Amino acid sequence: MTPLARTLTGLAGGWLASRTLGLVARLQAGHGSAGAKKLTSRRSFTRNAALASALIVTAEIAAGTVYLLWPNKTGAFGGEITLSADNVPDVDGAPFRYSEGKFYLVHSADGLQALYWKCVHLGCTVPWVAGQQHFVCPCHGSVYAYDGQRISGPAPRSMDAFPVTVNADGGVTVDTNPSTVIVRSTVEPSQMTPYDA
Repeated sequence: MTPLARTLTGLAGGWLASRTLGLVARLQAGHGSAGAKKLTSRRSFTRNAALASALIVTAEIAAGTVYLLWPNKTGAFGGEITLSADNVPDVDGAPFRYSEGKFYLVHSADGLQALYWKCVHLGCTVPWVAGQQHFVCPCHGSVYAYDGQRISGPAPRSMDAFPVTVNADGGVTVDTNPSTVIVRSTVEPSQMTPYDA
């Protein structure tokens, strides 16, 4: 939470508390006849003060719980990410790993793919193992080819991919919105984005 947000939250909380306590004070004053103020008993004041305190604490706990459970967008994942032409790997070269976007950019003879690095088995992060020239899940042993095709292991299908668009300057834009994920049982050349730069 930024300092400005904390300050605004504190001001709002203080305003709410003062309004609530003012309302409790007015309730305590009562409505006497002919404008005379009715005196309140100690028991009534204590009850209303405890009720107001409980309401304030409950509201703070509820606000804290909502803040804690609200999903935070971290990094660039979830939006469109533009990469320069320098980040595009050579044909069959080592995949370019983009951590903030949670994908690997691979370049085969058929074109470019942005492979979502989440294993389709149980969601582990799948690293590129240069010695084996495959993506290998360290948790349960699923193995994927350079283009994301499932080779072996418990994974039910090939790696998911994100849509890739080639820009006029040779760079690429990858849409990492989870709703645009391309789910594939097998990898086809038609799923790749041609790249000539």
